[in-house]
Amino acid sequence: MVTSSDTPFEVYVVEDDDAVLKSLGALMEAHGYGATLCRTAEDFLKTFDPARRACLVLDLRLPGMSGMQLQARLAEMGVDIPIVVVTAHGDVPIAVQAMRAGAIDFIEKPTEAERLLEAVAAARATLENRAPPEVPRQVIADRLARLTEREQEVLHHLLHGKLNKEIAAELGISQRTIEVHRARIREKMQARGIADLIRMLG
Repeated sequence: MVTSSDTPFEVYVVEDDDAVLKSLGALMEAHGYGATLCRTAEDFLKTFDPARRACLVLDLRLPGMSGMQLQARLAEMGVDIPIVVVTAHGDVPIAVQAMRAGAIDFIEKPTEAERLLEAVAAARATLENRAPPEVPRQVIADRLARLTEREQEVLHHLLHGKLNKEIAAELGISQRTIEVHRARIREKMQARGIADLIRMLG
């Protein structure tokens, strides 16, 4: 466990890959955040200071307590910390569950620095009551109306946490075609990814 000096906004990173952990910590500090690095969920629980304004960048696959179990534990404790889930591609269905359980975003590995920094900034804004306003229902309905019937089918499966290969098999089309549909869905719905779609359509 590695802990930085106290700063106004702290980013707790829970990740069992030491190289990735240190890289994410360096990224946070380079952009003015404090970084508290933990290799296990248990380490985080020992280190966590509820008095700090902070967010949690959480890997789902951890030795001992999993990321999902940690999320549930924090909910039981009444801890309201914004959580950004970082997940391997194959764990997307679990990440969708994490979103439904209250995580504010999830990012697939390999993690893009800019994408992660956006999520941390959103977490900070959430704490400062400056979260982006909800998209009006009529606007969402108008965007949905632009989707083709096939795109709506793909969207339905995505919202249930299915992987591209699972959707492709069920619809009898190629994974590449699913990727094209996903890109068009994101464009028409003005969403960065599945996390935004879940927020819109819940």
